[in-house]
Amino acid sequence: MNKPFMDRLGIQTYCFRNFLEPQALIEKVLECGLSNVELFDGHCGPDNDDAAGFLQQITDANITICATGAWTLTEDETRCRAIMEFATNAGCDTITADLGENSYPVVTRLASEYGMRIAIHNHGRKHRLGSVAALTKALDETGPEIGLCLDTAWMLDSGEDPVAVAARFKDRLYGIHIKDFVFDRAGHPEDVVVGTGNLALPDLMNLLASFDYAGPVILEYEGDPDSPVSAIKECIQAMHACC
Repeated sequence: MNKPFMDRLGIQTYCFRNFLEPQALIEKVLECGLSNVELFDGHCGPDNDDAAGFLQQITDANITICATGAWTLTEDETRCRAIMEFATNAGCDTITADLGENSYPVVTRLASEYGMRIAIHNHGRKHRLGSVAALTKALDETGPEIGLCLDTAWMLDSGEDPVAVAARFKDRLYGIHIKDFVFDRAGHPEDVVVGTGNLALPDLMNLLASFDYAGPVILEYEGDPDSPVSAIKECIQAMHACC
């Protein structure tokens, strides 16, 4: 099955969290053969002294910022507005976020004002919005401004099949982190090359193609923070092998 969304494949820059300077980040992204990123807030955000300069260097390297996050959005309108201004300046329309319990009215109103899609990032069994039940409730209580950024590995951690979850929420699937875990006997997760752990990668890729998924496609591999490129390239090859 043809998978046109692969043309938009990007990487979460948290994978390069040990390379915080813009030029170092750019070199790692390009070394992986990619030109799209979800920008980790540790690299750049509204609190950076020279956010505009950082963003300009990314743009000058012909790298597209397709999303930013994951940000914590609360009922603090000033802070939410600063994050949405930053995302606008970065040229993206998707913010991956952890939403506070009382945040929905403010976040919804500002997302509409800025033309942003807010994608809730599930973060495993211990996260307030990590379960399918919690996500269902959150999306039932909000409108189309708010959807899901499905982190496939953390959904595995919640004991759910991420492919089935993607199908269930396909109409509100605004982002996806393609990431894979194995678990030790105590249930502790470890990042592995996608498709070599518990993620049914071919099934996920086929599902996304079946409903013409249109959001950011973000690879995430958090292992080997000092030297991640080799494993990331293996992840990219595994994804292309499904096409």
